[in-house]
Amino acid sequence: MAAGIYIATPTRTLSHLNHSPFLPARFSLSPKSHGVLRFGRKKPNLTVCFVLEDEKLKQLGSVGFEEKSNGEETPVAVSVAEKMARKRSERSSYLVAAVMSSFGVTSMAVMAVYYRFAWQMEVGMEFWARWAHKALWHASLWHMHESHHRPREGPFELNDVFAIINAVPAIALLSYGFFHRGLVPGLCFGAGLGITVFGIAYMFVHDGLVHRRFPVGPIADVPYLRRVASAHQLHHTDKFNGVPYGLFLGPKELEEVGGLQELEKEINRRIKLSKKL
Repeated sequence: MAAGIYIATPTRTLSHLNHSPFLPARFSLSPKSHGVLRFGRKKPNLTVCFVLEDEKLKQLGSVGFEEKSNGEETPVAVSVAEKMARKRSERSSYLVAAVMSSFGVTSMAVMAVYYRFAWQMEVGMEFWARWAHKALWHASLWHMHESHHRPREGPFELNDVFAIINAVPAIALLSYGFFHRGLVPGLCFGAGLGITVFGIAYMFVHDGLVHRRFPVGPIADVPYLRRVASAHQLHHTDKFNGVPYGLFLGPKELEEVGGLQELEKEINRRIKLSKKL
């Protein structure tokens, strides 16, 4: 809405007023003015415009015009409703896709990490531990490892020094990989992390589950870990010339030398012992 103020006067009337004796001297009409009053000092015109608009009321008004008097919706209203329904459907579909993709990617990452560490522990560190146990600890380093095959007196034994020795390369690899950039430092950091994870798992299964140096909680009831603990217990009986020398693949070593029957007996014995405790 706009408002304006203006003055309109016929040309003939202005010509008459130009010759009127009652007209003040400072008030005159110019032939070039074309019917416009001219004073001694020209004053600027003032135009005032008022624009009033309410978007919400405009929308409501347009909706009112779009609806017929009989209550039926016009094609415009139907198109808007279909567009809104399509948007809601697209949002729901995107939400479902986002949740499923996030769950799928997370699951793949977890499985990749799990199998990567499982492969490194079984293929890498497991074979190193098996070789070191047989070629070093039961050979040139037997004077230190023998403390592990005798009844322990006190919380520690001389064999615990091997845990510190194995921790030195892990700490060195982790430190080098953490403070340097590049492919080789990244590989070193991964190797150090793998050694650390293997050492933690070895400590829980060997020291906690097999030799009961500390409680391990519910992992004692895991069937695979129970087989691992029973296989390592047979290592301390010398029934198969010290086999198995490995830990996590101990049941496979016993299978190779025909010790599965003794393994099942040891498993049943440990189950009965755990029920009594």
